[in-house]
Amino acid sequence: MDTLYRALSLGFGAADAVVPKSWLPGLEPAALIAAAGANPGPDARAGLERLMASITAESDLSFFGRISLHWDALRLLRNAEMVEHAHRANPALARAPISQPVFILGLPRSGTTFLHELMAQDSESLVPRNWQTIYPAPRPAGFNPARDERVRAVDRQLRVFAGLAPGFSELHPITADSPQECTEIMAHVFQSLRFDATHRVPSYFAWLEAHGHLPAFHFHKKFLQFLQNGEPGRWVLKCPDHTFTLDAILRVYPDARFVVVHRDPIAVLASVARLTWILRKPFLRKIDLAEIGAQVSERWIEGANRLLDFDRRADVEPERKIHIHYDELARAPLAVIARIYARFGLPLRDEARGAMSRQIAAKPRGGYAKHAPYSLESFKLSPAALQKRFGPYVSQHCGAAGG
Repeated sequence: MDTLYRALSLGFGAADAVVPKSWLPGLEPAALIAAAGANPGPDARAGLERLMASITAESDLSFFGRISLHWDALRLLRNAEMVEHAHRANPALARAPISQPVFILGLPRSGTTFLHELMAQDSESLVPRNWQTIYPAPRPAGFNPARDERVRAVDRQLRVFAGLAPGFSELHPITADSPQECTEIMAHVFQSLRFDATHRVPSYFAWLEAHGHLPAFHFHKKFLQFLQNGEPGRWVLKCPDHTFTLDAILRVYPDARFVVVHRDPIAVLASVARLTWILRKPFLRKIDLAEIGAQVSERWIEGANRLLDFDRRADVEPERKIHIHYDELARAPLAVIARIYARFGLPLRDEARGAMSRQIAAKPRGGYAKHAPYSLESFKLSPAALQKRFGPYVSQHCGAAGG
C-alpha cells in the first residue's frame, strides 16, 4: 500500500509508472456485473462488452482512466438495476405519462446548455440534474441543493475533475444541480455517444451506430419516470447528440417537440475539438490532436446534414419545432424564451420569467468566459475546406436569425 500512496502523492501521471499492473482494477464485463450485483438486459450487456473491448484495444488508459472507468461502470450498472427494480416494485411509475417533452438540439457550442439552464428555471419544467445521474432520485418541490449531501458530493467530484482537466470549467461551467445531458442517462445501458467524447472507441462507436439507439431510449423513458416518481411531468431535455438519435426519440416519444439552436460551425468547431481533448486528457495517456480534429469535423458535418434532413421530416409538424439562432439567444434570451413558449402553447408565468431574469443576471452568457477563438489549425483542420463542406447548412440556418 505504501507504493500506491506514493503514486497518488506524485500524481496520477506518475502513478502510471509506479503502480504494478496487478493492482489495477479489472474491466472484464462479467466481473463488473457480478461486483455490481446487477442483471443487465441483453442490449446493456452487449453494450458493456463492446465498450470494454473497444477501450481495451483502442484506448491507452492512464492510471486514473482505468480507476475511473471501473468506478463508472459499477455505478452505471447499480443505478440501472435500481431503476429497473423500482419499476418492478411500483408499476405506477410506468403509468405516469411523459407528454410532449421538449428536446433541445443543435451543433455543440451553439448555446444549447444556456437555453436548457434558462428553461430549467421554470418550476413547471423538469430537467435531469447532474447529481441525479450519479445518485438517481426525484428532486422534490422546494429542494435546496446546498443542504443535500448528494449534491455536495457531486460538486466535490466536479472540482476534482476540473483540477485534473484544466480548462474544463471554462469551456463547460456546470454544478451538481445544473441540468445534465441525456447521454449520461443512456450511458447506464452502455449505449451512449458520451463514451466517444472521453475515450478513443472507434469500434464501439461503429457498433452503436449499427445497433441503433432505440433500446437506450426505452431505458431513458424509464429513468425519467423514476425521477418524476409517479407524477406526470413537463420535461425539457438537451443534448447535441440528439441530432443522431431522432428516429429513436420519435419512436419512444411520438409527441415530442424540438428546439433547434443554430450557430456558424466554423466559429466553434475548434472549441468542440478542444473540449474533446480536455475531456480525454485525464483518462488517456496518448492523444492525437489531428485525429480529434478529423473525428469532430466529420461527425458534425454529418450532424449538420442531419439537421437539414430534419427540416424535411413529414412526421414532425411545423408547430412541433422551432429554429433559433445563437446570436439571437445571446442578445435577447427572454425574447427567445417567449417565442419558444408561444410556439408550443406554454404559459410563461411571471414567476418563471423572473427566475430566468435572475439566472441571466447571475450568469451572463450562461457563465461562459469570453476568450479568443481557438485555432482550427491546432487540430489540423482547414477553415476553407470546412466552409465548403458546411456550406449547405450555413446557407440554410446561419444567415438572418429567426425561425
